[in-house]
Amino acid sequence: MDPMVEWIAAHALRLWALLLLLALLAGDLAWRHNARWRRHALERGDAPTALRWQAGLILLLALALLFLAIAAAVAGQQTGELVRFDAGLAESLRAQLPPSVLRGIAAVTQLGDLRWVAPAAAVVALLLLLRRHGQLAGMWSLALLGIMPINGSLKALFQRVRPLHDHGFVVEPGWSFPSGHAFGSIVFYGMLAYVLLRLLPPRFHRAVIAAAVLLVGVVGFSRILLQVHYFSDVMAGYAAGAAWLVLCIGAAEHLGKPAAGVQP
Repeated sequence: MDPMVEWIAAHALRLWALLLLLALLAGDLAWRHNARWRRHALERGDAPTALRWQAGLILLLALALLFLAIAAAVAGQQTGELVRFDAGLAESLRAQLPPSVLRGIAAVTQLGDLRWVAPAAAVVALLLLLRRHGQLAGMWSLALLGIMPINGSLKALFQRVRPLHDHGFVVEPGWSFPSGHAFGSIVFYGMLAYVLLRLLPPRFHRAVIAAAVLLVGVVGFSRILLQVHYFSDVMAGYAAGAAWLVLCIGAAEHLGKPAAGVQP
């Protein structure tokens, strides 16, 4: 067994907490940048946007390249470095994480489960319609409805078998790559954050972004700790889900932009 992999498995919970902290710091930096851009836009008399088209294109390209790199590393390869790391980490986690910890993580991972996401998404869509935010409700629904066909198609394309585990707290059928929970959580919580940023006063924006980042990180990495997904499954799910999220937010920004000559 690779000593590095064993060390990662032995310190998995601490590393999870560290990664969540780093993600929160990255989210806060993004909020600061967006707040500056918003102030500058208002000073120029322009309507502030959550995602500029130049930034959206760069993000899409980077996310697509990341997904393709991971997919190329795992597709049909049994001896590649990433595949060996995935298998070794799953085996070490299976040996080192106690049942009491796994039970708690199994409860947390439900935050990305379809049984929670689907009814919550329907409630949000209904509330947006009742508040007369028709375009926003449409883009919200499109983003959420796209999760299953896109992720399901990718799973069917790669047909990667899930890692073995015997703890029994979570039993997942179907293929492993990319992670549906990682894909779904980044779309659901990311799009929910976007909706709230559009509707809430700026003083709430920082907390909204932090909460979304935290929830996405909790759900995705819980799948690795529960050994129902490999590390690369979750990273690929994040990349693909984030790409779909960027597309949906970009479309929502374009549709919500005031027409020429109309003041925002």
